[in-house]
Amino acid sequence: MKNIKLLLFIATSIYCIRSYSQQDVTFTLYNYNMNIINPAYAGIGARIEFTSNFRSQWVGVDGAPQTQSFSLSAPIKEKIGIGASITNSSVFVLEETDIFVDFSYELRLNETLDLFLGLKAGGALVNIDLANLGSDNDPLFAENVSVFNPNVGVGAYLKGERFYISISAPALLKSKRYEKESGIVTQATDKMQFFMGAGYHFPLNKDITFTPSFLTRVLSDVPFSMDISGMFGLYDLVAVGSSYRLKESLSTLVFFNIADWIQLGYAYDTSITAIRNYSRGNHEVILKFYY
Repeated sequence: MKNIKLLLFIATSIYCIRSYSQQDVTFTLYNYNMNIINPAYAGIGARIEFTSNFRSQWVGVDGAPQTQSFSLSAPIKEKIGIGASITNSSVFVLEETDIFVDFSYELRLNETLDLFLGLKAGGALVNIDLANLGSDNDPLFAENVSVFNPNVGVGAYLKGERFYISISAPALLKSKRYEKESGIVTQATDKMQFFMGAGYHFPLNKDITFTPSFLTRVLSDVPFSMDISGMFGLYDLVAVGSSYRLKESLSTLVFFNIADWIQLGYAYDTSITAIRNYSRGNHEVILKFYY
């Protein structure tokens, strides 16, 4: 446990003090929380949609990542949709809160094919509680860091009768902010992110559907990431499946259609990296309401 705390301390110090890189969390249940990463998804349905997502990573490790997100998506006119989202992430002494609003516009390509284009605007409030490290004698950790990084994003979502293709860059800006206090330089960096995903619904019979999907994530100076998932939908009541995150984890997923106005999903991730020797995996819960 001491080794894990030391690793968290080193990682947090490097990223927070020298070059903090804003990164969006990639949820395992991304198919049910799409407008967090793609503004084109806002208002894509016929009803108002509220989504809450809770993710606990590396269970059993002190200071491990925790994420909560809340999003709202609503169609306001025939071809216009709006959305809003708040995502709060914390790890060790670092806490980040992202607040964004979304706008989307629908282009009807034919009777079964629609292209949605979206814009995202907002920013991230980053707080680093360095004083909590208890290193009062070290001037590098004497004062907390608090910065606000504005950002904008774009996205496109192609929706067919049985498939979808999603392309987005939710954080376009790459900017550097420097502050120098008592001879100490701190730097915050925003880097562009790029997401691309797709899925297809295969009806196996009138009651069972199989949906394979993938999501790739590209961010400068961060290893390439890809989720590959497969879900079986049963009788329009429940969907079960699994997911593989490249070189990171294996996941089990379940999603319930409890009623016409409420859905509930759960995912459990088993790490395939060295962290599995210290943690009890990752848990993720999603709750969706429709009006």
